[in-house]
Amino acid sequence: MIVAIDGPAASGKGTMARRLAAYLGVPHLDTGLTFRAVAHALLTAGQPLDDEVLAERAALDLDLGALDRDILSAHEIGEAASKVAVMPKVRTALLQAQRAFANQPGGAVLDGRDIGTVVCPDAAVKLYVTASPEVRARRRTDEILSKGGSADYEQVLADVRKRDERDTNRAVAPLLPAEDAHLLDTSKLDIESAFRQAVGIVEEVKAQ
Repeated sequence: MIVAIDGPAASGKGTMARRLAAYLGVPHLDTGLTFRAVAHALLTAGQPLDDEVLAERAALDLDLGALDRDILSAHEIGEAASKVAVMPKVRTALLQAQRAFANQPGGAVLDGRDIGTVVCPDAAVKLYVTASPEVRARRRTDEILSKGGSADYEQVLADVRKRDERDTNRAVAPLLPAEDAHLLDTSKLDIESAFRQAVGIVEEVKAQ
């Protein structure tokens, strides 16, 4: 069974994906980390971020089983990832790797922004996890503060809205729900309630 989870930044889709993967006993892939890993490889090697040939090579050499979330979550890597993510050759290389991951025996759970629409359009279950920009900004701010960082809610909210605008209006693989996706608005739900709803959807599909 392939489960595709999409949604905007700070919607809770990553936590949802990890918990669902554990529940189903299948591997999980945060596809956003794959773009970050390409950027990290270039930065580590001291290579330029605007060379598509080098970026494609890094994408082709990527080991999806060795993505370190702690390292790749750094802000500067996220900024660098946004530069390589627009390169067609990088997107093609990573798309092939993501599909291969999804189609391994037993299935997988993948989360990102175009899983149900581009990466796995035939996924058995498609979830679109979202929440209001204000709720997502509050969650992101609290997360940063809980880790000892500094964050201003209004600035985070502005960043969330800017990210939404960029993701939904980009020319290639824009962020939008698949036509057959189950919408899960977590604005008024805690993670446990949202997870129970997601499990209910998965079990309903499995029973068909």
